[in-house]
Amino acid sequence: MKFPNSILLAFCSIMLMFNACSNGPTETSENAIYQCPMECEGDKTYTVEGSCPVCKMDLKLTSEETIVDDDADLDNSIFNLTSKWNTEEGETIQLTELNGSVLIVVMIYTTCKAACPRLVADMRNIREKVGDSSARYILVSIDPENDTPERLKAFAIENQMDGEEWTFLQGTVDDVREFSNVLAVKYKQISPIDFSHSNIISVFDENGVLKYQQEGLGVDNSVLVSEVKALLSE
Repeated sequence: MKFPNSILLAFCSIMLMFNACSNGPTETSENAIYQCPMECEGDKTYTVEGSCPVCKMDLKLTSEETIVDDDADLDNSIFNLTSKWNTEEGETIQLTELNGSVLIVVMIYTTCKAACPRLVADMRNIREKVGDSSARYILVSIDPENDTPERLKAFAIENQMDGEEWTFLQGTVDDVREFSNVLAVKYKQISPIDFSHSNIISVFDENGVLKYQQEGLGVDNSVLVSEVKALLSE
């Protein structure tokens, strides 16, 4: 059957409109909720799920908070990882040595001038609100080649994070990548001294099981603090 040209043109126009709508996310200037985890496009955000047109990673909800299932299996404990880490005190430890403590964990690098200073401030703010000094605050470097134990120690002192409750960790490139995958933290090196990375603070119970995650910078951390206090009281 041969269709009139007018019908064929109309059909083609509809198909072109459909393809245009389906090729990536839709940008918005007001009610945006999705953003590239690598911040490839700066503060640019979208209203629908999709992938970043630059790095092709899935877009994520901004300021996303995730509560993890309370029945998480101990097989998922970070204490099962066999990697070895150097601390800011020059000691070598395994994560299992943190067993028995509630952990608040973030991944940073010391030469960061944008997101990391805000993450560090968020960690200090959480420490102040939690109050109980039995919780441990762990900062893992995503730049192990430059963040030596000596550099981490200096950074801890500079940022008033040199107490016993604070621990800075340097691992191998492979171990850092493995650990970031456990936390669902995405990062990539964009210059010899600069990284793009997710901004996630994670809470682990005394068995090393992930219980809560907060994503974003300078967001309301009242739920995270409540989760930490609840774990400390168990």
